[in-house]
Amino acid sequence: MWRSIFIAVGIMAIIIGLECLVIDSANFYSAAETEAGAFVNPVAVPASNVQQWRPKEWFPWVILSAGGITVLYAITLPKRFAGASAA
Repeated sequence: MWRSIFIAVGIMAIIIGLECLVIDSANFYSAAETEAGAFVNPVAVPASNVQQWRPKEWFPWVILSAGGITVLYAITLPKRFAGASAA
């Protein structure tokens, strides 16, 4: 079970890292003050409750490498536990 959790976390980190490589910025809307029409209408002026986030240049690479290392570690988990119980 631990193996699947680590693989899932690593894959999500890889996906987030790849997305951060592609985007320039992300807009986060406050759920309390946002109406559904604000998401559908692209010509509407953004509300004051929008926060814009720009990832640093190093951020996608750190997330990608952490996700890759986590997935590689999770793949080797069964071999490590099997070797410890046989001794």
